[in-house]
Amino acid sequence: MSTPHRKLQVPFLLLAAALSAIPAGDTFTCTPTRVWDGDGPVWCAEGPRIRLAGIAARESDGTCRANQPCPDASAEASRDALVRLVGERTGRSRQGHVLLRGPAMRCVSTGGAGGDRTGAWCVSPRGGDLSCAMVRSGMALRWDRYWRGHLCR
Repeated sequence: MSTPHRKLQVPFLLLAAALSAIPAGDTFTCTPTRVWDGDGPVWCAEGPRIRLAGIAARESDGTCRANQPCPDASAEASRDALVRLVGERTGRSRQGHVLLRGPAMRCVSTGGAGGDRTGAWCVSPRGGDLSCAMVRSGMALRWDRYWRGHLCR
């Protein structure tokens, strides 16, 4: 016979894992399920929310924060470019996220990226190195403060 607290342990541990950043240097898998804007977050079926490392894109309302690079590309164009790099659009959530289905990506954490997001360099089977692809396309700008010598291959 199981006790009530034992039934709550597994869901609680999964929730705690989903709400915390993955430690810097850890490699993890992300199967993308939704995207907010051109630099993330990207929601992963495995739990993490990813902020793409080393780049800056416009916020979903079209603005740029004062302390970061500001690309010419619109927020919508940038978001849609990221969606195409990671998967196929399947719809839209009530909150405005683009829902998608995409193949598993390989990511390396750079640590916490504010809130419950993990900064990460990710490689998608569809789009390659996502940060590099977004910069090459002009949909995001390299943010030297966070680029940290990353090499695009």
